[in-house]
Amino acid sequence: MKTIGTEQEYREQIKQEGLTVGIFTTTWCPDCKRLDMFIDEITQEHQDKQWFTIDRDEFPEISEEQTVMGIPSLLVFKNGEKVAHLHSANAKTPEAVNEFLNEL
Repeated sequence: MKTIGTEQEYREQIKQEGLTVGIFTTTWCPDCKRLDMFIDEITQEHQDKQWFTIDRDEFPEISEEQTVMGIPSLLVFKNGEKVAHLHSANAKTPEAVNEFLNEL
């Protein structure tokens, strides 16, 4: 999974023709740590998608632009447009994340 280090990397990543899943997270978030415990298995099950992580605190403008209010949040992009958003309250279990991704 790619870690975004610049706004340009982010912009290039979300422009992909296929589905790209961005995980908005931070280093201090307990729910993000919980997501870390099972996200690798999920990315293996969904290898048809591109994956990246972005630190909400390092890129507050992007987080605001994408209406990321809680973390972790999973946002799905295609051709530069956000097509789905799994808000933090619904991203706490592997089942919830898989259900979200399977509906895409």
